[in-house]
Formats: sequence, C-alpha cells, structure tokens
Amino acid sequence: MKLFDEVRIATSNLTDFASDLAEPTLRLGVTGLARAGKTIFISSSLHNIIHGGRLPRFEAHATGRIGTAEISPHPDTLIPRFRYEDHIADLTDTRVWPSSTSRTSQVRLSLRYQSKGSFKRTFQSDRLALDIVDYPGEWLLDLTLMDQDYRTWSARSFKQANKPLYKTHSHLWRAFAEGIHGKLDTQLQGDEPVLETIARETTNNFTAYLLEAKKARGAYALLTPGRFLMPGDLQDSPALTFAPLPDDLFSKDRKSLWAMMERRFEAYKNSIIVPFYRDHFARLDRQIVLIDLLAALNEGPETLAELEETITEILRAFRPGSRFWLRNLVSRRIDKILFAATKADHLHHTSHDRLERILNRLVERAAQRLESAGADYETMAIAAVRATREATLNVDGEDLPSLVGIPMAGESLGEDEFDGISEFALFPGDLPTNFESLFEPIDSISQKKSNTRDEETSSKAISVSAPPLHFKDPLRFVRFRPPELDKSSSGTALSLPHIRLDRALEFLLGDILK
Repeated sequence: MKLFDEVRIATSNLTDFASDLAEPTLRLGVTGLARAGKTIFISSSLHNIIHGGRLPRFEAHATGRIGTAEISPHPDTLIPRFRYEDHIADLTDTRVWPSSTSRTSQVRLSLRYQSKGSFKRTFQSDRLALDIVDYPGEWLLDLTLMDQDYRTWSARSFKQANKPLYKTHSHLWRAFAEGIHGKLDTQLQGDEPVLETIARETTNNFTAYLLEAKKARGAYALLTPGRFLMPGDLQDSPALTFAPLPDDLFSKDRKSLWAMMERRFEAYKNSIIVPFYRDHFARLDRQIVLIDLLAALNEGPETLAELEETITEILRAFRPGSRFWLRNLVSRRIDKILFAATKADHLHHTSHDRLERILNRLVERAAQRLESAGADYETMAIAAVRATREATLNVDGEDLPSLVGIPMAGESLGEDEFDGISEFALFPGDLPTNFESLFEPIDSISQKKSNTRDEETSSKAISVSAPPLHFKDPLRFVRFRPPELDKSSSGTALSLPHIRLDRALEFLLGDILK
C-alpha cells in the first residue's frame, strides 16, 4: 500500500478518535465468504439485543446492565444502511432466508449500559456505538491481490486453472489464451483498437471461466478478481477489462497487450481494492470470520484444503494486534478475532465439539500470525438463527440423535422432495473423530476419490409425516426454513432462537461493556 493511503488511514483514525470522545465507537467487521451467513448473523444479533432475546452467556445483556439498544442514523451518509427491518421481516414473517449481500451496507447500534466498575461509571461514557459493516463475500477475495503484481497474479491464475478441480471449467479460456499470441502476430501490436478488442475478448473468456467455476465450486475457491463475480455498478466498465496472460507474452513495451493488462490490473487495485480496504478493514477494532464449514466438509477433502488456503490468504490482509489507545490513534489494530463455523443447527449438539476441533485445525495457520501479533482469537460453532430442534428417533432398535425442521420448498434428499410445509426428521450423521486425513494438500488428493467421508459418517433421514421410515445415504444436509416465532401483544416477533450467539457476542463485546 502506498504512503498516501497510509496517511489517509491515519487521518481517518484521528477523526474517529475525536468523535469517539463524545460517543465511544467499536467497529465490528463481519467477514465471510459468500453464503457464510453474514447478513443472518448481523440481523439476529441486532434483533436479540434490541428485543431482549435469550443471551445468557452475554453477561452485560443477561444481567440487565444494557439499558437501551436502538438502531441510530449512521454518520457516513454515502454508504447504504443495512436493511435490518427487511431482513427481519424475511426471517420472521415470510420465513425465508434473506438474499445474499450484493453491495456494501452498514448499521449503527447505539447502546446505553451500566458499567460494573465505579471508576468507569464516574469518568467514562455509559454509551457505546457499535458499527457493523456488511459487504459481498466475493469482494473479500480481492484483498489477496493487494501485495501481488500482475505477473504473479497471472501465473497463479493459470496454475489454479490447470488443477484437476478447475480444468473442466477453464478449458475454453485456456485454449483462447494459448491462441492470443497468434492474434498478435497477425495484427499490429501497438494498435490501440486492436489491443482493446483482444483485451475484451480475453476478459470475456476469463470471466466466463470464473463464473462457471464459482457456480461449480461454490464460495470456497480463491477466484479473483472478486468484482468479476459480483461487479455491482462496475458492470461492463473499463476497470473490469483485464485478464491474466500467459507468461510468454510478457513484454516491457508500453504499447504491448501485456502492458495494457498490467496497467488495468494496477488501476483495479488502486481504485477499487485499496479504497475498499482503507474505508472498511483498516478501521476495524474487532472481527468475526464466518465459515460455512459443513458445506465444505460435505464437498470433500479437496474443498476443505482449498478453503484453508483461501482463509489463510485473506487473513494476511488484516491488521491484528493488541489494543493500545495511543497507537490506535493513527494505526488501528484488530485485537480480537472470532472464527465461527456457521449452521451448527444442521448437526446434533453431540457433534458440535468435533466441528469446533475441525475449525481449529482449519484456521491453524492463520491463527499463528494472529498470536504472534498479540491479537486474541477464539473458535466456536454457532447458528445465528436456529432452524431445527433436536430429537431422538428409534429406528430398528437404534437410537439416532436427530434434527427436526421444515426443509425449504424445492429441497430434496434422496427420493424425498420437500414442499416447505411438512416437518422432516433427519439424522445428519456424525463427523469423523480422526479428521487429519481431510487436510491433505490439494495436489496430493486431487487425483483420487476420497471415500473417507462415506466410511466415517452416514446419513439417515426419516419423514415425520409419512410412514414407512426411509433411510438415506450418504451424508447430505438440507436447508431448513427459519422457525415460526411467537409474537408479543404488539405484534413484534419474539427473539430469534440461536446456538451460541450469546457466547460470540460476549467474546466480541463483553470486555468493552464491563
């Protein structure tokens, strides 16, 4: 990052410090790849705090020390407000999951609380402004590009595209890239219109590959640039007209295709990635990283290894460190990071400890850097909104720890197709106790089929409403509808049920509210 950007970050931090004197502010980053549950986490956290949800492990809330909690206007009028009311209506009225994030938004929760310490009650404010930012998970991937040059990024992109997981999706783009040299041989190398045409054709082929790979691989792959996957208001702009080139096209000629692509790559970093980092990530105090670990486990060892690599790369862009007010005047540091495996309600609680151990192993490399920088971190399995309840079903004399809920309309499991109305009981299977084999390097396992998951876990599903009992195999998860909630006399939905949301809030906010 350039010195000019560091100065702007320092200036913003000084401005934040001045405003914090009137109302202390904590900036919480809610980070995660696409479909990790960022919007749901923010919505449920706000709803439970505001409406007196059951948060026994969130000490300030459980003991009644939080007097009032309300959403207030955000000081930054240029960033859209997080659509909290719409998301809660989706969850509680229509009982559907909110749509994925497609743009940056933010929300401020103003809290009044009573401190436990007499000194703090006397000399410090009893107010706290909690600022939360939501943004598309695809944009998060771009942070990995900040310290890369164009040649490095091109080489890494081709290396990834040639891996077995991506070859079938990238073959058209790779074939086109191999033919670029021939196009340049038959055209004038320095002719700007010709180069622009080739650049657009190359970009279109590259973008088509990214979109196909994203559809097939989900949110786990480190596919960059992220704005190519979710361009927002940059659709069809010159800022998104570049692509990797084979290394044999490398040239120092300023009129070459390579130079054109390199300039646009650097412009993309400087005009899109750096401002995104500067305005959001460089000003964070706390961070939660949400991970859809169950979906990755269900995909197999290759996806899990890929997810580990992606998270490790993304965390390199963060600024961890211990909390020290004088240093934070100009260089704010993230002193607490929570890694959370979401959708824990898709597993029986007897498997939650295994899920957390797998999560610990997944973030091991990233956590080493956090510890060395002096930041505190924790891992836990959570469900910001609990969509299932637990039950024990006896099938052929065997007691199965199971889940009961209403699958989303259109979901299927084996021969069963769900209508979004009927309840269904599901034995989701047990996570493996020996999971180290799941973390083999990608290159060592991509050529073989892994049967580990099928051997160590099994899935059995039993329809509550329709006998006879049916067993389903292998392991699969289905999406359940948000639960139906009772409402107060005023018509307000009671607090959303959850798993360990209170523990997450205590880790992230508890020390600030003491």
